Amino acid sequence: MPYVQCNNIEMFYEKMGVGDPVIFLHSGFSRGILAFSSQIFDFQNKYTCYFPDFRGHGRTRSSSLEWSTPQHAEDIAAFMDELQISKAHFIGYSMGGAVSLYCAVNHPDRIASLTLIGQSGFVSPLGSEEFEPEWLLENDRHHFIDLMKERHFEAHRGNWQEFLRQKVKDWRTYPQLSEEQLRRISCPALFISGEFDQFASEADLRRVTALIPDSQYVIVESCSHRPHMIKENPVYVNETIFHFFGIAELA
Repeated sequence: MPYVQCNNIEMFYEKMGVGDPVIFLHSGFSRGILAFSSQIFDFQNKYTCYFPDFRGHGRTRSSSLEWSTPQHAEDIAAFMDELQISKAHFIGYSMGGAVSLYCAVNHPDRIASLTLIGQSGFVSPLGSEEFEPEWLLENDRHHFIDLMKERHFEAHRGNWQEFLRQKVKDWRTYPQLSEEQLRRISCPALFISGEFDQFASEADLRRVTALIPDSQYVIVESCSHRPHMIKENPVYVNETIFHFFGIAELA
């Protein structure tokens, strides 16, 4: 299984396909390929796809259990350096979309395009209290706790409570980018949201695309926060991204 040393962590990643590089960045409770299972087959036929696990998530190993969205962005830049990826398309889901935005602001020469799924560019802490360890225990959400234990064991080494505390803290804090920073994003950007996504509303997408010069948004009808996943509309989402990539060619 592939690991790469970067920024004092052992970052786990999957790689598949041939073609221009695409880096897929997962959401806060997920990891690598798990967040993009409905994209793997289509994209690896056309692109070299990278699915890293963030610091604190999945199989990535670190001596510290602390992490944040801006730290993830710096880790991904170091990941690209180690694998000699000079420039790539980024596809980020939820928190991964926020990480992509930080990469675009701080490392603009590394990003060919941004595709952000379920991410508005603004903080949206709705419902975060229901993922605090104490709330989960009090409300008998042991199935979710067991998922977090198993899914991220190598990263949190059994301390699932600290993993969730870091997640809730990050959720309530980021993305924290100014309007000036958003206006400086120079690559083409596509925002994709489900019609019923409470975390990336159409109003927020109108707001963010008014700030980012070369940007657009798509609302996927009858879908939730995860329109790219199975049982939602992954075929439409994949075709929409392929069309966008055709416009946003890798320089």
